[in-house]
Amino acid sequence: MAANSTSRLAASGLNDHGGTPAERRPLLTGIASAELARNEIGANVAGGGFDDVHGAGDADDDDEERAVGGGQGGTFTRSLGAVEAFAIVISIVIGSGVFTSPGSIDTNVPSPGAALLVWLVGGVLAWAGASTMAELGTAIPGEGGVQPYLKYIFGDVFGFLAAWTWVVAVMPATLAILSIVFVESIYSATGVTGEGDRIGHKLVSVAVLGCIGVANSISTKASTRLNNFFVATKFVTIAAIVVVGVVVAFLQLADPNRDIGGGDWAEKTWFGYRDSINPDGSVTYWDGLSQWDMLGHLSTALYAALWGYSGWDKAIYVSAELSAPARQLPLAINTSIPSIILCFLAANAAYYILLPWDVVATTDSVAVTAITRLLGPALGIVAAVFICLVVAGSLLGNSFVSGRMAVAAANQGWLPRLLSVVGRFGFGRETSQVNNHKSLKSDAPINAIILSTVLAAVYILLGNFRALMTFNGLGEYTFFFLTVMGAIILRYREPDLRRPYKPVLVIPVIFALVSGFVVVRGAAFAPTQAFILVGLWALGLAFYCVRSHYRG
Repeated sequence: MAANSTSRLAASGLNDHGGTPAERRPLLTGIASAELARNEIGANVAGGGFDDVHGAGDADDDDEERAVGGGQGGTFTRSLGAVEAFAIVISIVIGSGVFTSPGSIDTNVPSPGAALLVWLVGGVLAWAGASTMAELGTAIPGEGGVQPYLKYIFGDVFGFLAAWTWVVAVMPATLAILSIVFVESIYSATGVTGEGDRIGHKLVSVAVLGCIGVANSISTKASTRLNNFFVATKFVTIAAIVVVGVVVAFLQLADPNRDIGGGDWAEKTWFGYRDSINPDGSVTYWDGLSQWDMLGHLSTALYAALWGYSGWDKAIYVSAELSAPARQLPLAINTSIPSIILCFLAANAAYYILLPWDVVATTDSVAVTAITRLLGPALGIVAAVFICLVVAGSLLGNSFVSGRMAVAAANQGWLPRLLSVVGRFGFGRETSQVNNHKSLKSDAPINAIILSTVLAAVYILLGNFRALMTFNGLGEYTFFFLTVMGAIILRYREPDLRRPYKPVLVIPVIFALVSGFVVVRGAAFAPTQAFILVGLWALGLAFYCVRSHYRG
């Protein structure tokens, strides 16, 4: 009975004294003691089983499990090891970005060598961010990505703004980008490139988006089974591109007069400045740019690379299913992320071998373009099919996650309860009632999926691939920056907080410095996207204030 009472109190957001929920007290207002910190964390855990805040010394395995929200009351079975975690992180991070971002990066850098360095920096930044998220994920369990961390560290309003940004901006923009890429890959296989802004392309993208939304509305089981089908295509596609690039390089080295591949890779310097041709036909003359303008271009290029690594923050989600998370989660991160960096560097080097360098900058489907030019339209269509499968898998997974994020925000009271309804359209049973209604034909959050699909359709119709990519990066990395800054603050405010995994301080500091600069310079370089994002935040704050006042 006591356990059930505690669960109800936690679900209702009240502490055991009937007062304001402890986790809503911002860390920045001061935390009196480690005991209070422990109570705050305990109130924030939906799955239960979080242990005391520990001081110095090693914890046993039970302590380790409880520190990540497991133990006997955990929601998940701890059946995964480091190898499984490695595979999960790989499957999440490798998506459409490595096939679509190279053009956006090449447009904004002075040389192919600089483009590869941007991919490397993006990978290292993702690695640093994933390590810091692992620290928070094993110390402050919770659902909804960065939202529980920001809520715990800075207060309820920051958690709300993160949830609001992901629901109305980041996730819909992600779905819009993937839908555009899906259609662009099809057209590229037929030799049509650079026409993504045409209304015909946009309407087809909206139709694809709608189909994915319908697929995710069937049921959770159907979505996950369909998603499993797409995973293997990612590895096959990247491996094929790299192998083709290596073969072409060897053939051209053996016979320099052979007309195969792009040819520029063997004739031009990889780090020498060259004028870049933009998709709109304009030309960027790098020699004439100021240092500030150069940094603006490089920041935009880094956003595109970070889009390619998108999903690194999801590594913390596997911690609840690891048998020894404090050991296995860092091992998974510190092996999977470097492996992904190597894959992306190899694939992009292959693109520069397979294509003339001025072509790379002008296409948003570089992989399909490369295979079509090298092996002909027939195999280009085969490549397009594989790319489309990869993108469809990413679309399905992101649509799946976006609906759940809206449900989590609604369950926090941040968004209307309508969005927490599952199994039907409109008002009806909410997520808390699902376990008592096993007869539901669908357990999908249909209302939330409809919201994300409609918002993504608006972004498709009003935006374009590259503008949306920058918009997405600004939204994500603003809150990634705040989260990592919070992790640094937390080390000084709660030094005795149990941290099963704790990277050296320089790692979150580097991430905070680079991501903070990228956000500021990216906003200055893309003021339209920044203005829209600030407007959405202002709208969100107004909604938060009105809703808080209405709820008393």
